[in-house]
Amino acid sequence: MSADPLHRAGKPQRGETSRPPDAAAANEIEVRRSARRRRTVSAYREGGRTVVLIPARMSEAEEKRWVTVMLDKLAAQESRRALGDTELAERAERLSAQYFDGRARPASVRWVTNQNTRWGSCTPAEGSIRLSHRLQGMPEYVVDYVLLHELAHLLVPGHGPDFWRLLDAYPRTERARGYLEGVAAAARLPHPPGTDGE
Repeated sequence: MSADPLHRAGKPQRGETSRPPDAAAANEIEVRRSARRRRTVSAYREGGRTVVLIPARMSEAEEKRWVTVMLDKLAAQESRRALGDTELAERAERLSAQYFDGRARPASVRWVTNQNTRWGSCTPAEGSIRLSHRLQGMPEYVVDYVLLHELAHLLVPGHGPDFWRLLDAYPRTERARGYLEGVAAAARLPHPPGTDGE
């Protein structure tokens, strides 16, 4: 990527602006490097694009990592508008239709505030799914993963190979699990569903 002006040899100048070379929507993400910025990274929306502010000395790998982190953080802030139980149930229905051919049919899906050691739970005999309120405000793909995880339990009760094959249909499973592991590690909270016996 030596042709990329952001990553050319030499010391970046204060206020240097660039776009990440491998971003899916490079024209919507702008990275601004600043020699005055030492450690902090921030991001904000400006019109139809996202601006990420980083220290000038940051490596290309660090930049890519921080762009992803900041995009996730902005998405979480923007989705703080919590879904109600009705919207959550509708979302579960759409996810079941999209990934499980509509076979997972919960009787109820709701937020709960008494799950501090789990992200979600499912009681297959009752067809009930409960998600921890701690997921509210996290990126949509993370909430979707936890919902799909619990929906999968309506079809396969344990965490065996058949269960994980079902979740393989969701393309952001690994990313969502990584996000939840990061949150858990940072706050010493429970691990993502399926990694601690749920």
